[in-house]
Amino acid sequence: MKFKEGITEKNVIVRCGADSILPFALVFGLYIILFGTISPGGGFQGGVIVAVSALLIYLGYGYNDASKALNINVLRVNESLGAVIYVILGVIGVAFTANFATNILYNLGSAGDLISAGTITFMSYSVGYKVMTGVGLLLMLMLGLLAPGSDGETDEDDEEEEA
Repeated sequence: MKFKEGITEKNVIVRCGADSILPFALVFGLYIILFGTISPGGGFQGGVIVAVSALLIYLGYGYNDASKALNINVLRVNESLGAVIYVILGVIGVAFTANFATNILYNLGSAGDLISAGTITFMSYSVGYKVMTGVGLLLMLMLGLLAPGSDGETDEDDEEEEA
Protein backbone atom coordinates (compact mmCIF):
# COMPACT_ATOMS: atom_id res chain seq x y z
CA MET A 1 0.00 0.00 0.00
CA LYS A 2 1.16 3.51 -0.75
CA PHE A 3 0.93 6.04 2.06
CA LYS A 4 2.21 9.52 2.63
CA GLU A 5 5.83 9.70 3.67
CA GLY A 6 6.32 8.46 7.23
CA ILE A 7 2.88 6.84 7.57
CA THR A 8 2.73 3.11 8.08
CA GLU A 9 -0.19 0.69 8.08
CA LYS A 10 -0.16 0.74 11.87
CA ASN A 11 -0.61 4.52 11.87
CA VAL A 12 -3.55 4.21 9.49
CA ILE A 13 -5.31 1.82 11.86
CA VAL A 14 -4.76 4.15 14.85
CA ARG A 15 -5.86 7.16 12.79
CA CYS A 16 -9.06 5.42 11.66
CA GLY A 17 -9.77 4.39 15.24
CA ALA A 18 -9.24 7.94 16.49
CA ASP A 19 -11.42 9.32 13.69
CA SER A 20 -14.17 6.86 14.60
CA ILE A 21 -14.15 7.54 18.34
CA LEU A 22 -13.60 11.32 18.25
CA PRO A 23 -17.15 12.43 17.29
CA PHE A 24 -18.72 10.14 19.89
CA ALA A 25 -16.34 11.37 22.61
CA LEU A 26 -17.12 15.01 21.80
CA VAL A 27 -20.89 14.52 21.70
CA PHE A 28 -20.92 12.39 24.85
CA GLY A 29 -18.76 14.91 26.75
CA LEU A 30 -20.94 17.84 25.68
CA TYR A 31 -24.04 15.83 26.64
CA ILE A 32 -22.61 15.25 30.13
CA ILE A 33 -21.88 18.99 30.47
CA LEU A 34 -25.30 20.10 29.24
CA PHE A 35 -27.37 17.66 31.27
CA GLY A 36 -25.13 17.29 34.31
CA THR A 37 -27.45 19.29 36.56
CA ILE A 38 -30.36 16.89 36.03
CA SER A 39 -28.46 13.61 35.62
CA PRO A 40 -25.26 12.04 36.93
CA GLY A 41 -22.19 13.88 35.72
CA GLY A 42 -21.65 17.56 35.32
CA GLY A 43 -19.25 20.18 34.11
CA PHE A 44 -16.09 18.60 35.44
CA GLN A 45 -16.72 15.09 34.17
CA GLY A 46 -17.93 16.26 30.77
CA GLY A 47 -15.04 18.70 30.44
CA VAL A 48 -12.51 15.93 31.01
CA ILE A 49 -14.21 13.69 28.44
CA VAL A 50 -14.11 16.46 25.82
CA ALA A 51 -10.50 17.34 26.70
CA VAL A 52 -9.38 13.75 26.14
CA SER A 53 -10.32 14.31 22.50
CA ALA A 54 -7.01 16.20 22.27
CA LEU A 55 -5.31 12.93 23.17
CA LEU A 56 -7.22 11.12 20.42
CA ILE A 57 -6.11 13.72 17.88
CA TYR A 58 -2.52 13.33 19.09
CA LEU A 59 -2.64 9.53 18.86
CA GLY A 60 -4.09 9.60 15.36
CA TYR A 61 -2.21 12.47 13.78
CA GLY A 62 0.81 13.32 15.92
CA TYR A 63 1.77 16.43 17.84
CA ASN A 64 2.21 18.79 14.90
CA ASP A 65 -1.33 18.29 13.59
CA ALA A 66 -2.78 18.29 17.10
CA SER A 67 -1.06 21.59 17.94
CA LYS A 68 -2.44 23.10 14.74
CA ALA A 69 -5.96 21.96 15.62
CA LEU A 70 -5.69 22.98 19.29
CA ASN A 71 -3.76 26.21 19.61
CA ILE A 72 -2.21 26.44 23.08
CA ASN A 73 -2.65 30.22 23.32
CA VAL A 74 -6.34 29.97 22.43
CA LEU A 75 -6.81 27.24 25.05
CA ARG A 76 -5.05 29.39 27.67
CA VAL A 77 -7.28 32.41 26.98
CA ASN A 78 -10.46 30.31 26.97
CA GLU A 79 -9.53 28.65 30.25
CA SER A 80 -9.32 32.08 31.84
CA LEU A 81 -12.64 33.01 30.26
CA GLY A 82 -14.31 29.98 31.87
CA ALA A 83 -13.00 31.02 35.29
CA VAL A 84 -14.17 34.61 34.80
CA ILE A 85 -17.67 33.47 33.82
CA TYR A 86 -17.86 31.26 36.92
CA VAL A 87 -16.77 34.12 39.20
CA ILE A 88 -19.26 36.52 37.59
CA LEU A 89 -22.09 34.04 38.16
CA GLY A 90 -20.96 33.62 41.77
CA VAL A 91 -20.79 37.37 42.36
CA ILE A 92 -24.32 37.77 40.99
CA GLY A 93 -25.39 35.67 43.97
CA VAL A 94 -23.53 38.06 46.29
CA ALA A 95 -25.31 41.02 44.70
CA PHE A 96 -28.78 39.55 45.31
CA THR A 97 -28.45 37.58 48.57
CA ALA A 98 -25.00 38.32 50.05
CA ASN A 99 -23.88 34.70 49.50
CA PHE A 100 -21.42 33.60 46.84
CA ALA A 101 -22.86 31.26 44.20
CA THR A 102 -26.42 31.48 45.46
CA ASN A 103 -29.03 30.04 43.14
CA ILE A 104 -30.83 33.32 42.35
CA LEU A 105 -32.75 32.26 39.24
CA TYR A 106 -34.60 29.63 41.22
CA ASN A 107 -35.74 32.29 43.68
CA LEU A 108 -37.15 34.66 41.03
CA GLY A 109 -40.55 33.01 40.73
CA SER A 110 -41.78 32.39 37.18
CA ALA A 111 -38.30 32.88 35.67
CA GLY A 112 -37.05 30.06 37.90
CA ASP A 113 -39.63 27.69 36.46
CA LEU A 114 -38.00 27.94 33.03
CA ILE A 115 -34.61 26.84 34.33
CA SER A 116 -35.17 24.09 36.88
CA ALA A 117 -31.68 24.25 38.43
CA GLY A 118 -31.38 28.04 38.16
CA THR A 119 -27.91 29.56 38.24
CA ILE A 120 -26.38 26.16 38.98
CA THR A 121 -26.94 25.16 35.35
CA PHE A 122 -24.88 28.05 34.04
CA MET A 123 -22.20 27.51 36.67
CA SER A 124 -21.94 23.88 35.59
CA TYR A 125 -21.54 25.03 31.97
CA SER A 126 -18.75 27.40 32.96
CA VAL A 127 -17.00 24.65 34.97
CA GLY A 128 -17.27 22.33 31.96
CA TYR A 129 -15.81 25.02 29.70
CA LYS A 130 -12.95 25.74 32.08
CA VAL A 131 -12.12 22.07 32.64
CA MET A 132 -12.42 21.28 28.92
CA THR A 133 -9.96 24.02 27.98
CA GLY A 134 -7.74 23.62 31.06
CA VAL A 135 -7.25 19.86 30.80
CA GLY A 136 -6.87 20.22 27.02
CA LEU A 137 -4.16 22.82 27.63
CA LEU A 138 -2.36 20.57 30.12
CA LEU A 139 -2.54 17.63 27.74
CA MET A 140 -1.12 19.68 24.87
CA LEU A 141 1.68 21.02 27.07
CA MET A 142 2.60 17.53 28.29
CA LEU A 143 2.37 16.05 24.80
CA GLY A 144 4.60 18.88 23.58
CA LEU A 145 7.30 17.60 25.90
CA LEU A 146 7.06 14.19 24.22
CA ALA A 147 7.31 15.65 20.71
CA PRO A 148 10.62 15.19 18.91
CA GLY A 149 12.93 18.16 19.34
CA SER A 150 11.19 19.45 22.46
CA ASP A 151 14.16 18.89 24.78
CA GLY A 152 15.23 22.50 24.36
CA GLU A 153 18.43 21.59 22.55
CA THR A 154 19.10 22.87 19.06
CA ASP A 155 21.26 21.51 16.27
CA GLU A 156 23.98 23.97 17.32
CA ASP A 157 24.12 22.39 20.79
CA ASP A 158 24.57 18.95 19.22
CA GLU A 159 27.39 20.22 17.01
CA GLU A 160 29.20 21.73 20.04
CA GLU A 161 28.96 18.41 21.91
CA GLU A 162 30.48 16.53 18.95
CA ALA A 163 33.44 18.92 18.69
